[in-house]
Amino acid sequence: MTYRYLEIDKGQDRAYITMNRPEKRNALSLGHMKELIAAFTEIGDSEVAGVILKANGPVFSAGHDFSDMAGQDLTYMRKLLRTCTELMTLVGEIPQVVVAQVHALATAAGAQLVASCDLAVASSTAGFAAPGGKGGWFCHTPMVAISHSIGRKRAVEMALTGDVISAATAVDWGLINYAVEPDQLETATEDLLTKATRGSKYSKSFGKEVLYRQMDLPVKQAYELAVEAMAAASQTHDAQEGMSAFLEKRAPKWQHR
Repeated sequence: MTYRYLEIDKGQDRAYITMNRPEKRNALSLGHMKELIAAFTEIGDSEVAGVILKANGPVFSAGHDFSDMAGQDLTYMRKLLRTCTELMTLVGEIPQVVVAQVHALATAAGAQLVASCDLAVASSTAGFAAPGGKGGWFCHTPMVAISHSIGRKRAVEMALTGDVISAATAVDWGLINYAVEPDQLETATEDLLTKATRGSKYSKSFGKEVLYRQMDLPVKQAYELAVEAMAAASQTHDAQEGMSAFLEKRAPKWQHR
């Protein structure tokens, strides 16, 4: 596929998706989101172990593109927001580890995109906001992903005030994993992805799926799911190989199955 709003670089073990609409501050128009869905789907079907999502320009993402939305009817807006939901859900559903590399401001659906990634590293100069709270259109859908990351009281504060929180606060609140100096951002993101993709790719992808499923369940049901998942996973080649390698004091030889 030829991308208009993205740059795609796929290597042997990891892929990079770079949002490249700097003149629009990487606003998530319908076309931009469809390209992101296509890119994540393509990479999700590949053999790479991880994905880094980043952006060009002065802003990571300014959220939805108002020029794509102003004056549109209810049918169109439902379509656009359902496409956005499809994108955010897909990021968590692909088997690869997805890390956001946030170099600058991420607002509204841009902050939602960061929250939807498995992991996130930001520059210390970056910021995050759900600005609808101080405007005329509340950030209903962005706050789904954001509130799942930062908890009730902090989510309510972020949603109602609309204020920008710093990268340091975003770490403290759990929206991102690390805030680093700008010149360390790329290295820190690469290092985190390397650590998060160690081991069996099959074990990791199955683990990611079950992890997100059990997080949304009451404790009793979460344990029921986790017990069955872990028992079944124990019968895979890589689980048995990991046990054998540990007992035999040798490096494991993964077959990713």
